[in-house]
Amino acid sequence: SIEGMSEAHVLTSDSVWALETLPPRLLVVGGGPVGCELSQAFARLGSHVTLVESADRLLSRHDPDAAGIIASALAADGVDLRVGHRVTRVVPGPDPRSGVAVVSDGRGEATVAFDAVLVAVGRTPRTAGLGLDTAGVALTPGGAVVVDRYQRTSNPRVWAAGEVTPVPHLTHLAAAHAGAAASNALLGLRRTVAMTAVPRVTYTDPEVAAVGVPTWASGPGRRPRTVTRHHDHVDRAIVDRRTEGFSRLAVERGGRIVGATIVGPRAGESIAEMTLAVRTRTTVTRLADTVHAYPTYADGPWNAAVDDVRRRLAHPMMRQASQAVVALRRTRSARRARDL
Repeated sequence: SIEGMSEAHVLTSDSVWALETLPPRLLVVGGGPVGCELSQAFARLGSHVTLVESADRLLSRHDPDAAGIIASALAADGVDLRVGHRVTRVVPGPDPRSGVAVVSDGRGEATVAFDAVLVAVGRTPRTAGLGLDTAGVALTPGGAVVVDRYQRTSNPRVWAAGEVTPVPHLTHLAAAHAGAAASNALLGLRRTVAMTAVPRVTYTDPEVAAVGVPTWASGPGRRPRTVTRHHDHVDRAIVDRRTEGFSRLAVERGGRIVGATIVGPRAGESIAEMTLAVRTRTTVTRLADTVHAYPTYADGPWNAAVDDVRRRLAHPMMRQASQAVVALRRTRSARRARDL
């Protein structure tokens, strides 16, 4: 709904791959995962990229500290970041691929010339015209198909899965829901997908991976505490000279891990262990007691767990309890020695 945008030749994350020449100037609208990934990719290929994001930061669904690292990485690659700006109108040029965009931060306007414009502000399901109302399949106001936890729609003979439903738009989540929907529809099963442990990865460099509850924004008594290990204290990151990242765990009462954020090379691989930890309600003590290969980037979350265990052991109450146990064992050993 941007003035003049319909007259321009707009690229999406589907059509951008059909480009046969590199656009000298690329305008990217949207600072989510797709916008950040493709901005960095085209900047490294040689385009002058301007990224416009209306929110006050990139990657609004990721940890702000992670978003800050990605913003720095994009800027280092030459991306012109216009965070807190909105495209108000587009003036196409003689070539429909090129033109000028007017961007505003609410206080003033500026122009950005482009040879191609990529819109990455999210997707909406294309359910219009399918006759779903006739079939009795309910939709959300945004056009997504309403499903229950078994992927069944309001018509008990129709199932739906993937981005046509109101779930996060993730390929692996769509595949998991599709498997559940097929099994339930054809075999009469009641399979579900655990939505509390769905990993999400942004494939920038460095990568950002997260799972479970957010690892930021403290609240009055309900939010879990966080434990962070910066990667300048992870040996593999030091060897690779990639120390800008961190591993952060969200830990609830009782020591159970309920969320994690990892920033660094191959964070998408490291998050797999944390996804299992969230799914199985693993504690930081259990994670710390698990032997890990050395040196790897998986040392980040493991060391975060070790740090947390050490911090709790150093608490005055724990120290007093430990001293009392040691004293009791010494007393018992002395008694046994006298008995002998």
